[in-house]
Amino acid sequence: MREIHTTLPSRKGGGAHGLHVFSTVVFCLFSVTSAAIVTPASAQTYRFNAIAIEGNIRVDDSTLFGLAGFNRGASVTAGQLNAAYGNIAASGLFETVEFVPQGNTLLIRVSEYPTIGIVNFEGNRRIDDDVLSGAVQTRSGRVLSPSTVEADARAIAEIYAQRGRSAAEITPRIIPRGNNRVDLAFEIREGNVVEIERLSFVGNRAFSSYRLRQVLNTKQAGAFRWLVQRDTFVAERIGLDRQLLSDFYLSRGYVDFEILSVTSELARERDGFFLTFNIREGLQYRFGNISVISQVEGVDAAEYERELRLRPGTIFSPTVLDQNIARIERLAEQRGLRFIRAEPRFTRNNRDQTIDVEFAIVRGERVFVERIDIQGNTTTLDRVVRRQFTSAEGDPLNPREIREAAERIRALGYFADVAVDTRQGSAPDQAIVDVEVEETTTGSLGFSVSYGRAQGVGFGISFAEQNFLGRGQQVSVSFNTVKGSRDISLQFAEPAMFGRDLRYSLGVGYRETSSFFSNFDTREAFLNNSIGFPVSEFARLQLRQGLVADRLTGLATDGSARLRDDVGSTAVTGTLGYTYTFDTRRVGIDPTRGSIFSVSQDFGLGNQSRRFVKTEGRAGYEMSIFNEDVTLRADARVGLLHMVNGQSRNRERYQLANVMRGFAPGESGPRDFAATNDDVLGGNRYFSVQVEAQFPLGTPEEYGLSGGIFADVGSVWGVDNVGGLAAPGMVDDGTDYNKMHIRAALGVSLFWESPLGPLRFDFSRPVRKLERDRAQNFDFSIVSQF
Repeated sequence: MREIHTTLPSRKGGGAHGLHVFSTVVFCLFSVTSAAIVTPASAQTYRFNAIAIEGNIRVDDSTLFGLAGFNRGASVTAGQLNAAYGNIAASGLFETVEFVPQGNTLLIRVSEYPTIGIVNFEGNRRIDDDVLSGAVQTRSGRVLSPSTVEADARAIAEIYAQRGRSAAEITPRIIPRGNNRVDLAFEIREGNVVEIERLSFVGNRAFSSYRLRQVLNTKQAGAFRWLVQRDTFVAERIGLDRQLLSDFYLSRGYVDFEILSVTSELARERDGFFLTFNIREGLQYRFGNISVISQVEGVDAAEYERELRLRPGTIFSPTVLDQNIARIERLAEQRGLRFIRAEPRFTRNNRDQTIDVEFAIVRGERVFVERIDIQGNTTTLDRVVRRQFTSAEGDPLNPREIREAAERIRALGYFADVAVDTRQGSAPDQAIVDVEVEETTTGSLGFSVSYGRAQGVGFGISFAEQNFLGRGQQVSVSFNTVKGSRDISLQFAEPAMFGRDLRYSLGVGYRETSSFFSNFDTREAFLNNSIGFPVSEFARLQLRQGLVADRLTGLATDGSARLRDDVGSTAVTGTLGYTYTFDTRRVGIDPTRGSIFSVSQDFGLGNQSRRFVKTEGRAGYEMSIFNEDVTLRADARVGLLHMVNGQSRNRERYQLANVMRGFAPGESGPRDFAATNDDVLGGNRYFSVQVEAQFPLGTPEEYGLSGGIFADVGSVWGVDNVGGLAAPGMVDDGTDYNKMHIRAALGVSLFWESPLGPLRFDFSRPVRKLERDRAQNFDFSIVSQF
């Protein structure tokens, strides 16, 4: 049999429009035919003693009689006949329908839609068949439905649009195979990625376009557009950008902020979009008078007012309001009061641009959480999502807690989309919390290549999974090697041990260095355990235990006597320690500034009766100025290693290169000049002060580049138990390297928000150093919190 190909043309992006046109033409054709056979005179009646059905194979007669809606022998009007015809044709079961009167018999002749044999996708190189087949409703073995095929073509086009290929064309093609069977092929012309060539703002006066672009999830296309996924135009992403922009302004006191419109223009070449946000900022408001009143008998407002951490004059922020509302409601729960709510009531003072806030303590609705329904988590276990809620089944419903839980679920990073809503349950005083999530990828495999003029080429490989087996656990494995150093490590973390806010971490690893970095070799294996938990709104406490086995080898016979004590047998050291951290940089009351303070101690016990206490402290501050275009940071650290008994080992002492920039590792700091190689020993004490500024460079924002300047001041000194050495820290000019000598370095930085992560390049020069200190003018690192 000769194969016949029927092509249904489609419009761009909506592919199966021609199929709808085809079915509509068929419907109209047979409507005219039936109208010619049965005169559509509404007053005329007909009587058929028998009704015959012809052409139906899969659909039984009773179904057709039900669709027709009239009985044998009954009188029917022309209008009823037309309605019966319309019901059968609209059922979607038949390709053609005919009403043919034959005397006293009405013949209903139908032709069923064919059965689908194979569904194929052709021309899709960017998206796998499995992804497309999961998006379409048409399946092999089902009856062909033109409306379903049309919807499937739109669904495929939508998938391509979400990946930035808005110009994709989808054409469904029907291939007859005989015996009322057909194959269906979706012909796909993927087209090019449509990127955002320009992202601009109109109406922004308080903040520059450079700063606002940093807020949005959508990015401009840049030099590395082939790696960036957020520079493609996705219409659904605009909603998220609108929310992010609104949250940014509201958190900075712009209560009247409004997005007037968001316009997207397609370039003439149809290869890029120009996206413009038209906004109205309004004025910035600050908190005015703050007060608390009680409308609940027996509740003292003064007690709750003392819980507030809100000062008049600070920038008005919904986040700060929520934090203080939570404090009031938590205190009520501690007092055994249920359904107590803190309602903020505002008085706006336009003259001085302040808002007075009165927190009214009231009784809320007596509504309980009946259950929490979670859907869409195909990989993540229910308990990982459920533990983000502070409320459980049977607890009073608190809308604020539900909103906070939704934010915590989004912050996990396990889901591409999160929706949390409440609805009435089985009774008016019961509520059901619906959680709808969409899974996203959480694993990564990385390969790295590095190069240094001295070290040569280095290689690294790493694997990380942020949601291991859907349990919310983090697992990472890494291996790195470069001339003079190599290490391998395994890290595991359980962020919610026993279902509570207890973070347990386990780390094991092995590292070694050769004489490339120093005058000796080191070998070290370690095992670390820690558990951390919150102790206040901004503070956390970490308790930890460590076990280290290290060995120093390869030291020359004329090397430092202080280092020779470490040579030979393997030293095993166990430690117990803690770290207290108070950090307001990301969740404080002011989004433009924050501080960090931490103190840590480790108590060590090793073989050869070694005992020590290692103490470190840190204080840092960060703020944004010039409409948040420039960020200033300051950081001060101190450390003390106190040997209760025995001598410190090389790995336990502080090294100058780890304390400040601009100095080479293993080549700077306290030395033993009694040794031939003037071995660097490190010190038991250190301090450092670092200040820096980060600012835009004026380059196109899509490149992700910014600059910085910095200054470091610090010192490492005080090697313990050096009394038996000949001139241990003295050089010919009389300088004692074992004492505190202040070093200083100045430098410039280049920050790059690369597709591989935030990178930092530091170019520095020591401006104050000792003669034997060696400089390191370039350093490269992955940016972390300062």
